[in-house]
Parts: sequence; structure tokens; C-alpha cells
Amino acid sequence: MIGYVLLGTNDLAAARRFYDPLIAEIGGKIVAEQPHRVFYGTDLSQPMLGITLPFDGAEATVGNGTMVALPVASRDEVDRIHVKALELGATDDGAPACRFDPELGLYFSYARDPDGNKLAFFKIGPA
Repeated sequence: MIGYVLLGTNDLAAARRFYDPLIAEIGGKIVAEQPHRVFYGTDLSQPMLGITLPFDGAEATVGNGTMVALPVASRDEVDRIHVKALELGATDDGAPACRFDPELGLYFSYARDPDGNKLAFFKIGPA
């Protein structure tokens, strides 16, 4: 299973201005901090999202095909979090909607953080 996912940034302070309030909106918090990275989650024993300056000192770049999907409690929350991400400086990469087979109840929205990393917010099942 997943322990954590790291996304690179070239400006940790700016990334935190985006992620601190965004993650708080879905019930997460900072669970670990270091001078060059921060981890968000519910606690250290659960999957985490980390935002980091690259260890090798090179420029952070966006992974082609890389995406972090963050579950939320309802379709309304998918809508709300998508708007919040855009307010915090994300770019829209797919408005909230049912995706794929509607009978599966896959409700997703997509955004790119200020560094260009792709995020999905989703609810599976009935509204």
C-alpha cells in the first residue's frame, strides 16, 4: 500500500501557502516537517502527501502522467475543494463531473497546483 507520495516544488513557502489551507479543507494536517519538505495526512501511520524541494538540488519538474488523487466525503466536497484549489492558485484541469461509467459513481475534478503537479479530488459511490 502507499505510505506517502512526494511532489516536488521549487518554492516550499509558496507551495505551503497552497497546500496548508487546501489539505485542511479535507481534514488533513501537517504530520511531519523538515526544513526542505512537509508531509500532510491524518497521522504518521496513514498515507501521506509530501511536498519537497528536490534532494539533489536540481529544479523540480512535473512528472508526465503523475497525479495524486485525494478522496473526499461527498460530491459536494469535490465541488468545494476544486473551487478552493482554484482560489489558492491552481489551474483547472477538469471540472467536477462523473467520469467513465456513470453507474460506477466515479465523481472527479482535476487541478494543477502552482508548480504544475496534477491533483484529483474524488468521491466514489452515490452523492
